[in-house]
Amino acid sequence: MKRTLLLLTALAATAGMPNAAAATLARATFAGGCFWCMEPPFERLAGVVSVTSGYAGGHADHPTYDDVSGGGTGHRESVEVLYDPRRVSYTTLLDVFWHNVDPTDSEGQFCDRGNQYRTAVFFHDEAQHRLAEQSRLAVLRRLGSIATDILPAGPFFRAEEEHQDYYRKNPWRYRLYRYNCGRDKQLKKLWGQAPAH
Repeated sequence: MKRTLLLLTALAATAGMPNAAAATLARATFAGGCFWCMEPPFERLAGVVSVTSGYAGGHADHPTYDDVSGGGTGHRESVEVLYDPRRVSYTTLLDVFWHNVDPTDSEGQFCDRGNQYRTAVFFHDEAQHRLAEQSRLAVLRRLGSIATDILPAGPFFRAEEEHQDYYRKNPWRYRLYRYNCGRDKQLKKLWGQAPAH
């Protein structure tokens, strides 16, 4: 069942693409706190085919938003990025990830608290694992502490449709949430400037 869901997700994202192009796509998975806020920075990158909000790293099958936000499934709000590595590198994706999170926070992200909002890089192969560990070490050297986990990717469960591209569907609510959560203020403090959103 899990393989079927992953295949359907990939097929939906690559619909209309020539078979050769679809076959060259790669997958990256990141937990960066609120998944609404993690979609825009990746979607802006040339070479990214799709960004899907969902749940990763837990032990329950097909969790709902309520299940995950309740904190009992072990999942983290995450995004799955389908990308063309000929046009955008995994290293670039890692750089975008780090600059959109507070990797020093072990209790969640910004105003969202709990394990379901903790940061992680879920690697899909040994090359991703190596690059993720290298980038984590560089962030540690820069910031002095780090709480982001580097974990093997497991099943990814797509979030409910209302959460996909929330920033586009509800731009005013999204901006209000982001501002009130203090995300950009903390990102500017950490990285020297707040990312575009």
